[in-house]
Amino acid sequence: MAVIPDVVWLNPNPSWQRFHRPLMKYLSQEMDLIEWEYRQTPDEPSSFDAAIDLLHQYLGEFDRPIRLIGHSTGGLLGLLYARRYPERVKSLALLAVGCHPAIDWQAHYYVQRQLLPCSRQIVLAQMVRSIVGSCPPQLTRAYVRWLETDLELSPSGHSLWRQDRIVPGGVSVPLFVAGSRRDAIVDRSQLQGWVPWLKPGDCLWEHPDGSHVFHYFDPQSVGDRILKFWQTSRERMPVCQALV
Repeated sequence: MAVIPDVVWLNPNPSWQRFHRPLMKYLSQEMDLIEWEYRQTPDEPSSFDAAIDLLHQYLGEFDRPIRLIGHSTGGLLGLLYARRYPERVKSLALLAVGCHPAIDWQAHYYVQRQLLPCSRQIVLAQMVRSIVGSCPPQLTRAYVRWLETDLELSPSGHSLWRQDRIVPGGVSVPLFVAGSRRDAIVDRSQLQGWVPWLKPGDCLWEHPDGSHVFHYFDPQSVGDRILKFWQTSRERMPVCQALV
């Protein structure tokens, strides 16, 4: 029997690892956390089905439900999995996932490609500013390369020809949703849109600052909120109020 972790961090877009490491390290001080990766090959159709099937095979090795956490695409993967296999999920934590969960950076990117008469590189540089904020040119170029890799390797239903849509709604398992007030990808209306779907014991939390990768810049505050949710969800008690 494999060692059973407390938490599995879902990462279907490996080029974003740098942004997740600080929070993963912080959470690992309190919980046994492992990272589950999925790399889409060029020959695979761009969908979540293969990733969900592989994740189900992996979690099937354990004899009890596991806590899942993911940012953006990773959170969307966790949401789709928890809807399909709630008996395998102890709780779900979503970072930068809106009430319309298919709206991610790639959705914004393809819309801008359709609307703006400029090159792919310029649009990607604009996406870097939306995701991270202002940064030096050398770092911007590095981030552009990572986003190019993400377009190739992460599952997505978006393209220049179509925008994927996923039905809004929650899950039957305990749910934590966190976003940032200054997130240009998942804005405040997308975060507030979770309110009708929250159950007693679920938590919706907004970081007062930061960007789409707010967990990278402030892993301690985000980590403390998540740890509190995990602690109180074990006790089956409400954690926090919805946004006002």
